[in-house]
Amino acid sequence: MDGGLPVEIQRSGERFADVGGLSLCFESFGDPTDETVLLVMGLGLSMLYWREEFCIELAGRGFHVVRFDNRDVGRSSAVSGPGISGWQFLRRRARPVYTLGDMADDAAGLLDAIAVGSAHVVGVSLGSFIAQEVAIRHPERTRSLVSIMGRPGDGRTGRVARRLIPLFLRPAPRTPDGAVEDLVRAFRRIGSAGRTEADDADVRELTRQSMQRETANGSGRQLAAAVGERDRTGDLQGLEVPALVMHGEKDRVILPSGGVATAAAIPGAELLLVPGMGHDLARWVWPELLAGIERTARRASHRL
Repeated sequence: MDGGLPVEIQRSGERFADVGGLSLCFESFGDPTDETVLLVMGLGLSMLYWREEFCIELAGRGFHVVRFDNRDVGRSSAVSGPGISGWQFLRRRARPVYTLGDMADDAAGLLDAIAVGSAHVVGVSLGSFIAQEVAIRHPERTRSLVSIMGRPGDGRTGRVARRLIPLFLRPAPRTPDGAVEDLVRAFRRIGSAGRTEADDADVRELTRQSMQRETANGSGRQLAAAVGERDRTGDLQGLEVPALVMHGEKDRVILPSGGVATAAAIPGAELLLVPGMGHDLARWVWPELLAGIERTARRASHRL
């Protein structure tokens, strides 16, 4: 972890792992003998939204970086059963087909499948809920935790701003091009200050790539798992790993109070509130996030 960027980063290409009866699609960057960073993406988004350049930069800091499609997304297995309706979302009532704990077990199972004993677990948005559950349910597999745009599930903090609720209730576009532009508009609304045409182009390209490789699209079931989340506060208070909680001060999808409460719950956690950051990983946020992941991992190494 010397911060130097090698001339060439090893890359595995997309592979599949059998995890608890599911097939999870994953890809790795960097030397497998280095400490692993496991990247967990948010609601309905494939692993491609952990952008290739971000993964390469992180691997260049001396890590073995693994990104993967959660169940019901991308090329990982789809799960049968109903998702959540707009009425259920408004009233926060859901009968999830699976839980965030199940998704956390998927992540830990992936580490088993690729013969990685433990990892620095990094999650964003819904992925941060899952990452927290990994640290809680599988402490022996978790070297450190980075929770981005998250909350502890207490039902009070980190709720969505009321003016954004219609964003979750809008009808799905009927055409692929419509779906691409709909997501671009959504990120413009919820994203960080200073978004540029380059950020919009990123979303367009990643969305098109994701749609071309998509065999599963169960974001409604993932949303049901999120709405049905449990209060993790007490369990977070028992964590014994270095943790970084990063949250944008401009986030209106998960209000910053969620990040503050998460950091307050985890003993010794670092809280990083970023002015101008919204509910996205805009490129200008990357340097601070990359440094934070590396800093937190070093804290873990110093404890060994």
